[in-house]
Amino acid sequence: MKWVSPWTAIITLILILTVRIADPAFVESVRLRYFDTLITGKTATQNNIYTVNIDEKSLEQYGQWPFPRDVYASIIKDLYERKAGLVVFNVLMPEADRSGRDSVLAETMRNYPVVLSNVPAQQTKNEPRVPGSAVLGPEHLNTIVRYPGMIANIPSLENAAVGVGTTNTLPEIDGVNRRLPLIVTVDGKLYPNLAMETLRVATNNSTFQVKLNDNGVEKMRLPGDIGIIDTDSMGRVWIDWSQKNHAVSLSDLPADFKGAIVIVGTSAAGIANPVATAMGPVWPQDLQAAVIGTMINKVNIKRPDWAEGAEAISLVVLSLTLLFLSRWVYVGMAAGAVAIIAVIPVSSYFYTQHLWLLDGTLLVAGLILVMLHAYGVKFVSEYLQKQRIKKQFGTYLSPAMVERLQKNPELLRLGGETRELSIMFTDVRGFTAISEHYGSNVQGLTGIMNRYMTAMTASILRNNGTLDKYIGDAQMAFWNAPLDDMNHAKNAVRTAVEMLGNLKQFNEEIAREGVPAFGMGLGINTGSVVVGNMGSDQRFDYTCLGDSVNLASRLEGQSKPYGVELVLGSRTAELVRDDYAVVELDCIAVKGKQEGVKIYTLGCETEQHKQFLKFYYSGEWKNALILLENLKNLVPELKKYYDMMTERLEEGVPADWSGTYKATSK
Repeated sequence: MKWVSPWTAIITLILILTVRIADPAFVESVRLRYFDTLITGKTATQNNIYTVNIDEKSLEQYGQWPFPRDVYASIIKDLYERKAGLVVFNVLMPEADRSGRDSVLAETMRNYPVVLSNVPAQQTKNEPRVPGSAVLGPEHLNTIVRYPGMIANIPSLENAAVGVGTTNTLPEIDGVNRRLPLIVTVDGKLYPNLAMETLRVATNNSTFQVKLNDNGVEKMRLPGDIGIIDTDSMGRVWIDWSQKNHAVSLSDLPADFKGAIVIVGTSAAGIANPVATAMGPVWPQDLQAAVIGTMINKVNIKRPDWAEGAEAISLVVLSLTLLFLSRWVYVGMAAGAVAIIAVIPVSSYFYTQHLWLLDGTLLVAGLILVMLHAYGVKFVSEYLQKQRIKKQFGTYLSPAMVERLQKNPELLRLGGETRELSIMFTDVRGFTAISEHYGSNVQGLTGIMNRYMTAMTASILRNNGTLDKYIGDAQMAFWNAPLDDMNHAKNAVRTAVEMLGNLKQFNEEIAREGVPAFGMGLGINTGSVVVGNMGSDQRFDYTCLGDSVNLASRLEGQSKPYGVELVLGSRTAELVRDDYAVVELDCIAVKGKQEGVKIYTLGCETEQHKQFLKFYYSGEWKNALILLENLKNLVPELKKYYDMMTERLEEGVPADWSGTYKATSK
């Protein structure tokens, strides 16, 4: 059938491409996480950049936050005395100093170059300083990141600074900051990011250059060593997290900064909040340091414009190739595995060599789904072929045998093997009353019997049993064939217990319908038998033969006279006694046999019961009778059994008594 052809996996391929084009949030998030893995796996580069953290120890040293502005001035002087190359003071000061020391700080900043920061906001506060910039295409300023307003420092400080940059972020869809806009606009004016402004000042440039077009940023440049800065159309750069800076506490400064860029920022608890990044939470000053390092070292991480098209084409070509190879199952699977495994190293290679961010997740997930579809339909096709075999042979072979035939048609031959099996026979008790209830309604009787058989059969199959046959209202099942079952006796007994529980529930259901209750007797025997295909060349079945099978049938027949629902053979009792409490009932020679076998049922075997059996086997039946009266009350679940034994013992000890009771009925 065409619908089970592996080529239907093209439908899955189309769906994958459709989802990728729609690019829902979860797809974009997975792609970005993969890019995180590429970027953060790069070898670290140590830069001559320091971040000075105003942490808890600094507060203990300098006092209440915010510090008076003359303290800021002394900090700046101290940093330059320790040979800082450029100080970036990432502390916003939009209000006048409460201690009136703004003039001290402004004077210090006129003598020592300091880059200050401002913050985008919903409304503008103070007059933000507009650093020098050369913009080509200013009419396109609306294509980059815009903010309603800007919170600036007080004018005296804003004007005294050598430069002012914006501390801004632009999280991705999952809230993580991976790309940082180097420029933003407020009220039609262009403002550089703090990192961009720091580099402008550090490279002694009076301006930075931006070229805009209809799509946004076309090119950005800092004259001199930095040169062209690759950004996306929004002016964002990918942050290279392999760029490392030196982080120190304000309370423990190095003696010599060796001309480094020094960024001062807060990290004390309750004052500053870290920024979510691919490296986890990072302080804003460390984020700026990483961006500066990215630009200084010209790490131009790119998501090429052609990347999405190349990824989609690669997925289509590889998928079609694998679908063609799927006609040779193992060749196709091997090729698919190689292709899937190779995607990540190839993607990593392009990042390492060219700093291209190529999405390996699309290819990996796409190829896996296409292969699952292709080989899934091949499995369905094979399954349907097996179902055709089942349809042809299922009417006269057991389901277990049909399954084996589906796997190995060579089993279609006569013969068998000797194995130890646990064999179960069941029979309905009270069938006459049930039959009378339905009278001439044969369909009704058939329906209720089918319901009964269904309820009982479910437990056999659930516990790894092989249902051999239905014999009227009886069932025959066995364990440990055709599949090995190390716990065959336990599984058989577990099945019997479940069946009795199912019978109780079944009777509750039919009682509401006014149907007489079903009774059931079960016999389980364990022993060596011949199991295999039995029959003729024209028709055969998978079944078992042997004395142990006959004994199992006889044990089921003894459940009624012994007043119990389940009778176990001695080997079965031996194998399950660690998991189930068993009670010895008798030593019996079933009809047609001379040799006696001990029989058991499930239950608690008391010391009085053991003494009773001792008297019984030794012929001391008067003593045994004395114990029986007490046992009827002590073990009420065996009352019918004890009543039967009372009747037997009251008849007196047979002249030929040998400890074995000879059954007269099947």
